[in-house]
Amino acid sequence: MPAREALTGSSGHAAVPGQSGAPPVAPPPPSPVQQARWGDIDPGSIYEYIRVATFAIGPDGRINQWSERAADFFALPAEEALGADPVTALVPREHWRNGRARLERTLAGEEWIGTTPYLDREGSESLAEVYLMPAAGHASEDGTPGALCLAVDLGKLRRIETDLAASAAVFGQTPSGFFLFDRELRLQRVNKAFADAVGVPAELLAGRGAHDLFVPAEAERLQAAVRQVLATGDPVVDLRFSGSLPSRGGERRWAISLYRLTGPGERPIGVAGQVNDVTSRLVAEREAAGVRRNLALVNEASAHIGSTLDLETTAKELLDVVVPQFCDLATVDLYSALLSGETGPALAGAGRGGAYDGSGELRRVAVSSVVGDAAAVLGGDSAAYGELGYGARLAAAEAGGTLCYPPRSPHARALRTGRSAIPDPGPDPLLRSTLVVPLVARNQVLGLVQLSRAIGSEPFDARDVAIAEEIAARAAVCVDNARLYRREHERALILQRSLLPPGNPEASGLEIACRYRPSSNNTEVGGDWFDVIPLPGNRTALVIGDVMGRGLRAAVAMGQLRTAVRTLAMLDLEPAEVLGALDDIARGLGDPGPGPLPGYGRPDRPVDEHAAEVYLATCVYAVFDAVTRRCTFANAGHLPPVLLSPGEPARMLDVPPGLPLGVGGEPFEEVTLELPDGALLGLYTDGLVESRKHQLDEGLLAFRLALQNGGPVLETLCDQVLNELDPHHGEDDIALLMARVRAFPEDAVGDWRLPPEPTSVAKARELACGWLLVRGLEELVDTTELLVSELVTNALKHGRGDIRLRLLKDTTMVCEVWDDGYAQPRQRRAQETDEGGRGLQLVSLLAERWGSRRTPHGKIVWFELSI
Repeated sequence: MPAREALTGSSGHAAVPGQSGAPPVAPPPPSPVQQARWGDIDPGSIYEYIRVATFAIGPDGRINQWSERAADFFALPAEEALGADPVTALVPREHWRNGRARLERTLAGEEWIGTTPYLDREGSESLAEVYLMPAAGHASEDGTPGALCLAVDLGKLRRIETDLAASAAVFGQTPSGFFLFDRELRLQRVNKAFADAVGVPAELLAGRGAHDLFVPAEAERLQAAVRQVLATGDPVVDLRFSGSLPSRGGERRWAISLYRLTGPGERPIGVAGQVNDVTSRLVAEREAAGVRRNLALVNEASAHIGSTLDLETTAKELLDVVVPQFCDLATVDLYSALLSGETGPALAGAGRGGAYDGSGELRRVAVSSVVGDAAAVLGGDSAAYGELGYGARLAAAEAGGTLCYPPRSPHARALRTGRSAIPDPGPDPLLRSTLVVPLVARNQVLGLVQLSRAIGSEPFDARDVAIAEEIAARAAVCVDNARLYRREHERALILQRSLLPPGNPEASGLEIACRYRPSSNNTEVGGDWFDVIPLPGNRTALVIGDVMGRGLRAAVAMGQLRTAVRTLAMLDLEPAEVLGALDDIARGLGDPGPGPLPGYGRPDRPVDEHAAEVYLATCVYAVFDAVTRRCTFANAGHLPPVLLSPGEPARMLDVPPGLPLGVGGEPFEEVTLELPDGALLGLYTDGLVESRKHQLDEGLLAFRLALQNGGPVLETLCDQVLNELDPHHGEDDIALLMARVRAFPEDAVGDWRLPPEPTSVAKARELACGWLLVRGLEELVDTTELLVSELVTNALKHGRGDIRLRLLKDTTMVCEVWDDGYAQPRQRRAQETDEGGRGLQLVSLLAERWGSRRTPHGKIVWFELSI
């Protein structure tokens, strides 16, 4: 019996393991029938997808059996269906004739399969596929058989057929790999693309698990993902796996997406998956990412490098861009000559008459590293170079050190040719690859950049070389700009400082302290200046000024104005007259000059518009008389001086401000003040008291308070003022000139008036010699007696009215003779036959200095002798 055979085996007896006499052979694999077991199944089956109904018709043509599925299918309960005519009950009226004919033939013993319309449970007409089969067991007494009817909803059946066909087409024809896992995580079905992807024939994949396809770690990931999808129903998309295939070389990369398969009643029946080999796409993505990264690196280099005009800062900015984004270690070496403003070597064969061997001295200006000690990149291994036959020592250099590359080294070759090189990193265990890129700008080799990657990084390839050269080219232009700026800046600073008084100058009756501090932004030199000019008669001119604008032109204008001030001061003009002459000079600095004269030069030559620049400057000019302690001030648009008298608060002097030099059109005014002994006078430029961070009034108040609270030592007071008023901004140059009044002792001046008589010459000699003897200046008596006779004689000869004689003892002895004549003495060479004209020659020969100056009512002739 088949059923019995299915249960007991082909021989009809149950097999007993270990039975005596049984050969020890492996049992054959079980057949599908042997794997079958009696029992219940989970809810849901194929009948949940298609609508099926069964019922029986008796020999009389009436329904005599009606199933529950039939009641649901036709929306007709059993109590209404049993005994009813199936044609009139189930078939629409217009089809009764055909239905009746079909039923009669079936009852006559003819089997029929076909389609028929019917009314579904919604009352709509639907189409069913019907199986009418004669049933002999239901025959009547006269032998007329009954019939069994099986009805299937044709609409749902066609949809299932379409879905199956589409599934088969997608599964079999798509280039993507498809697979199905059952609930035991075993493969049930795969397509050819999946089999090709994993490199195993499709027929050998049925029943296999993830561990049969992937390495354990990847298999566990896949199984965990399948379990998650099976349990939650949430799909997993683009899950990446990697591994190698027996049929293909190299590592492969796959992208797997998983979806849960559900049966009727949302019952999970397995997991479907799609797999794509994305190895080539991954390579393309990596290349695209590398290109994007390189472009971003170049863009960052353009934006980051060259933010300042400082060589060292520019080199550090270059390393900030490449480490660690591009390499792990990097250095920048520049020719030492460049750092001092000289020109670097030209490329080989470019204008220098011969090839340069690249072995000049370089200075390491920047180092950056994200790894530990690496001798090769920080200076090189001299032993390694010796093995390569370079025969020269390569000194290890950190930032600030100097080194020379051997002529045969790759570094020297890069410097010589201007082309990049990838040298052997040598025995350093930390380095994987090294790249040397020369810095070339305007056909000049400035130095080189050395880039290194540590072990574990990819070595440099041709694309990396191109990126490094692009970054180095942009950095080289910035470095060269910084070099050119440094050269011009240092020249301007040298010019500016050469025009300032060296150290603290001395002045009669004054203690002087001065400071000059350039701006901290290190961009351009300024036009601030100060000066202390000794004048005859123990007088001193104090000058401070500021040319508006910055740069070399401002420094040059400052030098011209300072020279002009000294020249005008020697003419002994009044302060207002000095500023008036300076105003004319300043306006002349901006005048491009007249055009060419007819017949000379190029008549079509245009006027230089840049030369027509307006030069403006502010200035305070003060003359202090040490004998009278009177100081005369004139101001040209400058901040007023500050005076700190003993026992009084510091105050701003009320000096008419006037217009800046170079504006013209208005005369300058003077103010004369008598300064008490110990008074402190402060002259300054606006950089000391003006800033973007506070108002000018606040700075002036802070300056006055700093003077009041300062110590008695003038040098220390200058430093205190700068530290308090300029601790953080330094936005502009600062010039500070401070003078403290030191009154002469009462016996340091001798002053007499003599009548315009010949006897006054002898009287003058007597007074002068007596004054010198009282003060212990016996060594000056003879010379003074002779020179006083000459000056008083000239005063009697060329002047009218009283004669004034004044002797001053300071660091030198000064003699002054006053008269009311306006004619200035002029030294001339006397002939052998001349009876006179040798007096001034004698004065010039015996005195250290001599001269004359005008006064409101005449002139003064003076001479000076060393003590």
